[in-house]
Amino acid sequence: MQPPVARMGDFGKYRYDLQQKAKDAKKKQKAVTWKEIRVSPKIDDHDIDTKIRSAAKFLDEGDKLKVTVRFRGRELAHPDRGRVLLIAIGDKLKDHGVIERAPLLEGRQMHMVMNPVRRDATGAPAAATPAAPTPTPPAASATPKPPAPGPRPAPAPAAARPPAPPARPPAARPAPPPRAQRPA
Repeated sequence: MQPPVARMGDFGKYRYDLQQKAKDAKKKQKAVTWKEIRVSPKIDDHDIDTKIRSAAKFLDEGDKLKVTVRFRGRELAHPDRGRVLLIAIGDKLKDHGVIERAPLLEGRQMHMVMNPVRRDATGAPAAATPAAPTPTPPAASATPKPPAPGPRPAPAPAAARPPAPPARPPAARPAPPPRAQRPA
């Protein structure tokens, strides 16, 4: 049997290596940038196409996208128009991004958040990996299975349990001082 070997090291070098690893990890991480597209519920089709082109560019660059519909005046009486508009924009951008948060009305604005579609090295959308087929359970037979063998722990007898703490009587409160009577 070999005795354990202790290795002497330089603590300064160890700290330096940890700092270098942290620096490399920080270089490799990518900060998420947000872009926003604002539209009105009364926007025209050509204007929507222009906004969708810029939104597609943002999503292709890997930025998160927030699409906002701002209601002004009496437009707030028809929030369904804004919801339909946001869902239509999401459908037109489905090749570039995925809806992360469905349209949500907050005050006078309705928001929808989209994430970019992850792309592989060729530039095509990354295909979802097929899920492994789940094994199907065998058909249930008419005869029941016997219980699994093995000892079961018996419940502890009442004498082995610790005694319950005694009940405390409610604390007596001092009576409030008498109130002074007001003259009538």
